[in-house]
Amino acid sequence: MKKINRVKDYTEYSNSRYDEMKSLLNKSRRLTEQVTAIEDITLDREEEKTKEYDVSSGRIIVHGYTTPDITLTDEEKNVYQETMDDFIEQVSDLVDYNALNIYDNNVEWSGVLVKFDTEFFYSVGEENGVYVTGSMIKIDAEALEMFNKLKDYYQIFSAKWAKVLADRKSTKKMEEENE
Repeated sequence: MKKINRVKDYTEYSNSRYDEMKSLLNKSRRLTEQVTAIEDITLDREEEKTKEYDVSSGRIIVHGYTTPDITLTDEEKNVYQETMDDFIEQVSDLVDYNALNIYDNNVEWSGVLVKFDTEFFYSVGEENGVYVTGSMIKIDAEALEMFNKLKDYYQIFSAKWAKVLADRKSTKKMEEENE
């Protein structure tokens, strides 16, 4: 049997593809217009203020939008002093501390473990956890013990500073209610 080649009619196919492409282009144009409209919106938010406090041999930077937000209490200064003392006692006495940053929803603290040339970073609030950075850290029993101490001490740090964050939030709510 001889196969007969029939010419297919692609008119209907090309018309439907054209309509589909036109529809997709219209959707794309509308999305682009929406993004442009969103970019034109400006947020009317106050500029963040910071205030630095020197506490013993460390520094605390408080971030906020109003003067009461950036005020540090004596209790918070004591908690910071306890934090540094406990760290020396439980983790390492050879440490260079960086500033402790207090935000509305987060507390961040870091430093460098001099013996291991490793930087640690503690965060309580939005990004909970303990993080380390370093270059070519020799993994031996002593380094593993140090990392375990860092991890274990995070529980103490987290408990203290989560309480501070909660106290700051409740104080802020009471001030707003009194206004």
